[in-house]
Amino acid sequence: MSSPDAARDPGLQPERTRLAWRRTTLSCTVAAVLAAKQAVHRGGSPLALTAVTLSALVWLGFLAVAHRRIQTLSGDARPRVLGVRAALGAVACTVALACFAVVTLF
Repeated sequence: MSSPDAARDPGLQPERTRLAWRRTTLSCTVAAVLAAKQAVHRGGSPLALTAVTLSALVWLGFLAVAHRRIQTLSGDARPRVLGVRAALGAVACTVALACFAVVTLF
């Protein structure tokens, strides 16, 4: 008797996951651009400009995590599981973007 994992056909699941990573990356890009626009529009206080700069750095970090995951998903029919470090990195970038957005608004 063979194991259930041996006969597993992932179907379109890797493609859906890859598309979800791309949508999330696009959302982070929009958030970072809107934060920059908001900071410039309000006169550019030093705190807001610092938050925008940090948002851009966090966005680059998230972009790196997402790109690595998208590349992993596009290679194999059975991609590797997302690592703990990559998952924590994505969560940290998302939370940091939200915090910097709040700082930019004040």
